[in-house]
Amino acid sequence: EARLSLWPLCVALGAVAAGTAAGEGGRLSPERSAVWGPGLRAEAALPARYFYVQAVDAEGQRFTSSPGENAFQVKITAPDEQFTRVGVQVLDRKDGSFLVRYRMYASYKNLKIEVKTGDKHVAKSPYILKGPVYHESCDCPQEESSVWLEEMNCPQIIPQIQRDLANFPIVDPDKIAKEIPQRFGQRQSLCHYTIKDNEVYIKTYGEHVGFRIFMDAILLSLTRKVKMPDVEFFVNLGDWPLEKKKSPQNLHPIFSWCGSSESKDIVMPTYDLTDSVLETMGRVSLDMMSVQANTGPSWEDKNTTAFWRGRDSRKERLELVKLSRKYPEIIDAAFTNFFFFKHDESLYGPIVKHISFFDFFKYKFQINIDGTVAAYRLPYLLAGNSVVLKQDSIYYEHFYNELQPWKHYIPFKSDLSDLLEKLQWAKEHDEEAKNIAKSGQEFARNNLMGDHIFCYYFKLFQEYASLQVSEPKIRDGMEKVQQPEDDLFPCTCHRKKAKDEL
Repeated sequence: EARLSLWPLCVALGAVAAGTAAGEGGRLSPERSAVWGPGLRAEAALPARYFYVQAVDAEGQRFTSSPGENAFQVKITAPDEQFTRVGVQVLDRKDGSFLVRYRMYASYKNLKIEVKTGDKHVAKSPYILKGPVYHESCDCPQEESSVWLEEMNCPQIIPQIQRDLANFPIVDPDKIAKEIPQRFGQRQSLCHYTIKDNEVYIKTYGEHVGFRIFMDAILLSLTRKVKMPDVEFFVNLGDWPLEKKKSPQNLHPIFSWCGSSESKDIVMPTYDLTDSVLETMGRVSLDMMSVQANTGPSWEDKNTTAFWRGRDSRKERLELVKLSRKYPEIIDAAFTNFFFFKHDESLYGPIVKHISFFDFFKYKFQINIDGTVAAYRLPYLLAGNSVVLKQDSIYYEHFYNELQPWKHYIPFKSDLSDLLEKLQWAKEHDEEAKNIAKSGQEFARNNLMGDHIFCYYFKLFQEYASLQVSEPKIRDGMEKVQQPEDDLFPCTCHRKKAKDEL
């Protein structure tokens, strides 16, 4: 099985010797430093666009620690406009590299990105993005999916999608439109979607359908960027995967945010990761980019107690907190609220205040333990620079199968019986633990950013659509999901105008 090491970040670093930290006297070289990433391509529209800057010294050595958080200044302007409505942040990743992210609130003919250190341009700055350069709300889909996939630098094949769809050699929209609601519609919360002519239609089943907002939002965002295939599918809005492996009936294709080794649901990136991609630099503060600038002190200066906070959504979490009370110098684990079990303070100690996720990274060892299903914080934990100890589990997110134990994380048994032993190992093998933390971080950076999530969704719907043996239809009771109206800066789509003139 080819491992996913997609989107290598080092393309632009060809000329840069990877190496030791820049010497004490190593001066930052504007010419030799490198700038690269999807945010330098006009076509790669994302809610928040991003690119990287790597500090390099005059000898061509990469910096491996921060040259100072204000080492680089980034200015983004639209040369043809009076105002440029773009929010910009330069995030210091403290390893000699920076992540620059920007969110456009209007669309522009061209965009000019200047990266400077002092008064000198860095690498090939200024970068001119020849437009049109569209902002997130602009409804201007690329008609050719193959062109969009290339512009987004999507991988040819995503192994998890192949694995999930292997269970469904054919999909009959007419059949599933009848059978899935009959089987699951009463007890479960489901959305039945049809995408037709790049418009999204929905019918919901069950009472708890609030989570449809995440699915609606990613589908609308996709259809604004690329012409989606006509496709009809069901999304499970609950926590647990629905289609059991040993199901007596014919298997039905159900899309879920979480998979398990006991079910055959088709997994998508979780609603949490999806929402954080759509709302980066907007509503959410915890996302795959902000984490990278908030990974706490350097490895050597982290607290060597293992850390966990959360709610009581699984029995093993109770065990973890009891373990922590028995060995407080080894594990710091506590509940931030009680909901599922009876709270016995003599067993579990008091409820503690929430702490900022970024403060987790003051600790070297992060414990990842399932909640109702997989713990959806794993992407963010991996993106930090602590080492993750992950509980063995039947549950998985869309990327777990590409993770390797002992390479990207340290595994421990689902009943926690060897957790203390694994922590002991990590303490005694500090260099190995640090390398595992670094590989986990590399994995998150290279596979779990916004463009990767958009690619995953699109490839999933594209491959699934190709299995359909009858025409997806807008069924009785479906309503159209409207694009949001409240855009302050409407855009003119160059692709649509040409069509009207024909």
